[in-house]
Amino acid sequence: MAVALAGLAAGGSAALAGREDTAGAIWAVATAPVLIALLHEIVTSLRRGDVGLDLVAALSMSAALAFGEPLAGNVVALMYAGGQLLERFAEGRARREMTALLGRVGRTAMRYDAHGLEEVPIESIVPGDRLLIRHGEVVPVDGTALSGPALLDQSALTGEPLPAERWPGEEILSGSTSVGPAFDLRTERPAAESTYAGIVRLVEGAQRSRAPIVRLADRYAIGFLVLTVVIAAGAWLLSGDHLRALAVLVVATPCPLILAVPVAIISGMSRAAKIGVLVKNGRALEVLARVRTALLDKTGTLTHGQVELEEIRVADDMAPDEILRLAASLDQASSHVVAAALVSAARKRSIPLSNPLNVVETPGTAIEGEVDGHAVVVGGSGFVRKHSRSQNASALLAGLPEHAVTAAVAIDGVLAGYLILADRVRDDAAAVISRLRAAGVQRIILASGDRAEVAAIVGGTLGVDLVLGNLTPDAKVAAVRSERGQGDVMMVGDGVNDAPALAAADVGVAMGARGAAASSEAADVVLLVDELDRLASAMSIARRTRAIALQSVLVGLGLSLAGMAAAALGYLPPVQGALVQEAIDVAVILNALRALSPARGESGYTRVSEAGAG
Repeated sequence: MAVALAGLAAGGSAALAGREDTAGAIWAVATAPVLIALLHEIVTSLRRGDVGLDLVAALSMSAALAFGEPLAGNVVALMYAGGQLLERFAEGRARREMTALLGRVGRTAMRYDAHGLEEVPIESIVPGDRLLIRHGEVVPVDGTALSGPALLDQSALTGEPLPAERWPGEEILSGSTSVGPAFDLRTERPAAESTYAGIVRLVEGAQRSRAPIVRLADRYAIGFLVLTVVIAAGAWLLSGDHLRALAVLVVATPCPLILAVPVAIISGMSRAAKIGVLVKNGRALEVLARVRTALLDKTGTLTHGQVELEEIRVADDMAPDEILRLAASLDQASSHVVAAALVSAARKRSIPLSNPLNVVETPGTAIEGEVDGHAVVVGGSGFVRKHSRSQNASALLAGLPEHAVTAAVAIDGVLAGYLILADRVRDDAAAVISRLRAAGVQRIILASGDRAEVAAIVGGTLGVDLVLGNLTPDAKVAAVRSERGQGDVMMVGDGVNDAPALAAADVGVAMGARGAAASSEAADVVLLVDELDRLASAMSIARRTRAIALQSVLVGLGLSLAGMAAAALGYLPPVQGALVQEAIDVAVILNALRALSPARGESGYTRVSEAGAG
C-alpha cells in the first residue's frame, strides 16, 4: 500500500508539471509490485484448488496497464492493498478477545524446593508441586489453594468482572489472575493438561477454522467472477470502448464476498468469547444460529452436578449444627463426594471443625472415628442403623424426595439424625429454557442417565417437551440421531458419558471448562463458566452474526452490481469506479464489525458479589 500510495503521489506531481509520460511510467511501476504479489497469491491458491475473487483484481490491474491506463491501474492497486489492510485490521479487532486469551499464557512459575523458591519453566511443573502465586501473576496450572484467601480475577475464563475468593482446599483454575496477596498453590495437573491450556488449544483451532458461509461465499465468488467477465466483455463488444470493460473490472475489485463474511463470523466468535462462551469454529457458530431441537443432560447441566446439604433431620434433642459439626469433622478424613459436601456445608455456616482420631473407612459405605471424645459413624442408613440404637428412624425419613441423598449419623451408638443432600436444579434453568425457546429452539428434551423417575421430576419442573431417563451413552447418541428429522440438533452435556452424543449432534455444547476433558474435546462450543444462561446468549449472538454477514453480502453485492452496470453504460470511468468500490468495501466491513458490539438489551453479566457492592 505504501508503494502504491507513493507512486500515486509522485505520478500526480509529474502530471501536474506537464510530464505525462513520466507520470504514466511512475504509475505503472507503482502498480507492478502489488500485481506481482497478487499473482503469486493467486498461483498459490490455485495449487490448493481455491478460486477466488482476487482474479478480478489481477485482471483489472493487468487490463489497465495493457490498455495504457496506468493511473487507473495505480488507483486499483492502492484500493486493493487498502482493502486488504482494512480487512486485516478489522479481523484483528474482531479476534481481540480470543487473542487476549492466547497472550496470557505464562512461561515460568515460582516453585518451592528444598532450598526455597526457584523460577522454573511451567513445562517442568508436575502434580504435587507447591507454587507461590504472586500478586498480578496468572495462575499457570490447575491446583488447590494451600493458603488464603486467594483473590482472583477470572474474567478471562468466565467473563465475570468481579473478583472471586478461594479458600484453602478450594480449586483454582489456571488462567485466573491473582489480584490480592500472594498465596501458595498445590498443583493438580501438568501445565499441558490444565484448564487454560485446553482453552488455548480450542482458541487456536477456532482461529484456523472457516465457516460454511465463508466457503459458500467462495462458491458464489466463482459465479461473480464469471458474471464480471461477461459484463465487461459485453460492454466492450457492444460499445467498442475498452475503457468500459476496464471500469467494470475495477468496480468489481475487491468484493464484499471476500471481505465482509470472515469479518462478521470472527466478530461473532469474539463476541461470544467475551461472555465466556468459546465457539471452536465458524461452522459451529452458524449451526448454533439454526438449532431447532436441544437435548439437555441433567446432572451438571440443568443441575449443579454436585450434592449440597438441604436439610438436617434430628432425633431427640440433638442440635442440628452439632450433628453437622461432628459429621463434617469426621468426614475431613474422607474423599467421598458426600463427605466433601458436608465439610463445605459446615464451613459455609462458619462451624469450627475438630480433628478426627482413629478413623476407619469402609469405602462407599461409611466412615467411623472419634471426634472430641465422641464415637461418630457417618454413612448409609442401613449400615449406621445396624451399628446404633434408634426408636424412630423410619419416621425421620418420611416424605423424603426421591432424588435426595441421605447420610445417617450415629453418635456414641445412638442414631442422632439424617443429613439430607440433593443435586439442586440450577436457579436459572427455567429461565434458560424460556430463552432457548425465544432463540428459536422448538423442541427441548431432557436426556439423562439418571433414574427415569428422578429425570421426570426435573423435567416436569422445567416444562421440557420430552424426558428420557436411564440413558446409556449409546442411547444418548441414538436420541440425537432420532431428532435429526426435525432440523439441526444441539446436545448440551458435561460428562465423559456425554462425549459421544456431543460429537454426534450438529452442534455439541460442553458445560464448563472444568467438566470432563472428553466432553470439551468432543464439543463444538464450550461454556467457560458453569452458567447455562450463557448458552442462550451465545445463540442470540450466533443468529445476529449470521444475519449481519448475509446482510453485508447482499447489500455489498447489490451496490457492486449497480456500480458495474453504471460502468458498463459509460457513466462511471475506471478511476471513479475504484473509489466507489472502495467506499462500498469500507461500508460492508464496518457493517460486519457490528457483530462485535452487544445487541440492544444484551446482558453484560455484571453481578454484585455476596460480600456487597463496593
